[in-house]
Amino acid sequence: MKELYMMRHGQTLFNVRRRIQGSCDSPLTELGIKQAIAARELIKDIPFDHYYSSTAERASDTLEIVTEGKVPYTRLKGLKERGFGLFEGESEDLNPHFDDFKYDDLFPHYGGETTEEVRERLVKTLTEVMNKEDHEVVLAVSHAGASKCFFSAFNDPEIIFSSGGFTNCCIVHYTYDGNAFKFVEILRPEVK
Repeated sequence: MKELYMMRHGQTLFNVRRRIQGSCDSPLTELGIKQAIAARELIKDIPFDHYYSSTAERASDTLEIVTEGKVPYTRLKGLKERGFGLFEGESEDLNPHFDDFKYDDLFPHYGGETTEEVRERLVKTLTEVMNKEDHEVVLAVSHAGASKCFFSAFNDPEIIFSSGGFTNCCIVHYTYDGNAFKFVEILRPEVK
């Protein structure tokens, strides 16, 4: 049985300023850096054989902190956050709550992605990664919205939301049997 650990990036300036990030980017905050360091401590004994990151700087910076820049990794567009079209960089006040499921009623009309498009992209990308012969234990850094869409392809999202949601630097552990990803646990680093 193969294992995938999917991590959300650390806190960013846009998270603090309550801006919709999507494909646009903002740097990690001091807290975001501390979150990545705490995540490093939490997973230091896991024998990862491959590392992947979204192409967003916030994700690759998080991975580089977690690995102390000591391992090669691959950046994949397939791991990027949901595209929000014209809403990128705008206030989170314009963003419907996840529970409202109104994303598909709003963002695609302004150049954003549908939930199904994001889900299919993430499932395709991570299935291709995990089907590689020498990929047994993989760490992939992505984003909250992308992680939710991926999780919901195989599991009930309420499992995560009832325990706090996709917080910055949380790590969702899955097993992969060649067909499906099964949720094992969620790891939440504590910043001291």
